Amino acid sequence: MREIISEKVRQHFAPMSIHKDPNSTDSLFAGRNLPAFVKDFLLKKHLSPDGSVDRGKLTSFLDIVIPKNSTDVKDKLAQGETLTLLVRFIIYIDLVKGVRRFAIPDMGIKLNEGVIPEYVYSQHTGTLVDGERWGIIKLALLPDDDGKKNHVEMVDYKPFKPYKSVDVNYLRDARKSFTTDEWIDLLLSAMEYDADSFENMHQKLEFLTRLFIFVEPRLNVVELAPKGTGKSYVFGNLSKYGWLVSGGKVTRAKLFYDKQKQQNGIIKNHDFTVFDEIQTITFQEPSEIQAALKSYLESGKTTIDNNEFSSECGLMLMGNIQLTSERLPQSKRYFDALPLYFRESALLDRFHCFIEGWYLPRINKSMIYKGWTINVEYFSEILHSLRTENSYGLLFDDLVIYDKKADMRDFKAVKKIATAAMKLLFPHWKSVEDVNLEEFDLYCLQPAIERRGIIKEQCHYIDSEFKTSMPNFWINKGIMNNTDPDGQGMEENELF
Repeated sequence: MREIISEKVRQHFAPMSIHKDPNSTDSLFAGRNLPAFVKDFLLKKHLSPDGSVDRGKLTSFLDIVIPKNSTDVKDKLAQGETLTLLVRFIIYIDLVKGVRRFAIPDMGIKLNEGVIPEYVYSQHTGTLVDGERWGIIKLALLPDDDGKKNHVEMVDYKPFKPYKSVDVNYLRDARKSFTTDEWIDLLLSAMEYDADSFENMHQKLEFLTRLFIFVEPRLNVVELAPKGTGKSYVFGNLSKYGWLVSGGKVTRAKLFYDKQKQQNGIIKNHDFTVFDEIQTITFQEPSEIQAALKSYLESGKTTIDNNEFSSECGLMLMGNIQLTSERLPQSKRYFDALPLYFRESALLDRFHCFIEGWYLPRINKSMIYKGWTINVEYFSEILHSLRTENSYGLLFDDLVIYDKKADMRDFKAVKKIATAAMKLLFPHWKSVEDVNLEEFDLYCLQPAIERRGIIKEQCHYIDSEFKTSMPNFWINKGIMNNTDPDGQGMEENELF
């Protein structure tokens, strides 16, 4: 199958294709902790038509824009040099006080050292916002207004966005040339995993469910899995639009809104926020966070100190779970693996989807994909663009009949999960005539019912007042199938 995928990728996704060969390229990035979407951009920039990498030019380029040694950066700035770097940086904006600062943790530049001038900020309204960003920034060491000290100034900035735009219609058109099995394998290869290394289709689909929060706004997910199943890698490397919280202390101000700093939290400006290894995270004042989460998970809004906060960010809880020798949970009470302050039925009932991570394989080196696939940066932009496509939700409304007295949370959860599955697996479905009803039932509707059903069952174990039965959903059998989507191309942006 790998050969088929490689050939079809080069045929239908030529401008976005890249040849993956971790054995020959991993050493090029040694000493630089870069996410996959940045690596793929750099590799593609130095890729020959046959898929080989100009290692010399890439190494020279890296030494200039992503130096390994932070001391070298500071020394060059101190000597009066102006540097252009491709980096991860953190922004803090306080509009009331007129403070606009940035930090580059990997280069040793602290928040009180980096200044964003008004002319740079005004050129990037809506882009230079609070939180973590990737971008190409030009730095210079300049004196403060009083002349007593110096600061590192961001004299120019370009967002890391190699693709100015991606056309979802192009994706829809290309999808028609793949069978469903082939498309599933392509998605796994875009995540940098070899589909042939998965034991069965169930494993593949369980793994791909992790991408649902990439494509569906405000989808809330719980995944419990053993260690080593690739949880952290997926959410920390495949998209610049997400935020991975790994250990440490988390406050309500950090998540939602900091009244003292008048600064929005991480949930405001990201597609998804993932709490990784949730057992290791310390939540300061858990009752306050729990109250804010309940409101936000329900409606996408909450009130913090009389300030109304809203966002389309999805939330995901990821934790480890103890398994038997048969790789099944030791207890039927899955949520016992969560911290005590998350084991509240009213809170957990607001989550839509559960991923049974114990069915996933332990990641090993042989699972890393080698061959042609679509590059991660394009892949992440497509997933991001699919979030605002509302046609799939409308399709669900046309395709599905349900109990009119269905619990609203159950209905919303099933619709969100099924809609996410359509976006990811069947983006070429633009109207009811395009839909294969058997595939919709097999890959979208039934899994959505099952994943929401697990949440309900686990809430019942905590509080018997929560019922385990799911409302009935039926496919409208009167809908017929046909296919006639069309597509166009996408525009690539020149960086550097």
